Amino acid sequence: MPRVTIVPRHSLAMLRVVDPLLERTVRRPPCSGSAKEVPVTTGTIKKVVAERGFGFIAAEDTKEYFFHRNSLDQSLDFDRLVGGERVTFEIEASPKGPRAEQVRAA
Repeated sequence: MPRVTIVPRHSLAMLRVVDPLLERTVRRPPCSGSAKEVPVTTGTIKKVVAERGFGFIAAEDTKEYFFHRNSLDQSLDFDRLVGGERVTFEIEASPKGPRAEQVRAA
């Protein structure tokens, strides 16, 4: 009977099947195990600090969320933001508190 061992390697898991007649290695993508739900909300760009590459969004839930220029979708150009633009975004946890990710034009 074949013996199966799983050997983790970087982002892919290696599945090694050892059989007296056949030995092979099969690569498979990692399994996340569960779906991740991310809250999506709407808000308005409140302030942009262009020289530092970040800004803040005033959300409909009356909270403010930090965003970085790398968090913007292709529908928005960070260098053209002046404030007042309507956006939708995902709220994700960060070490400094919740922040806006995947920011898109509303």
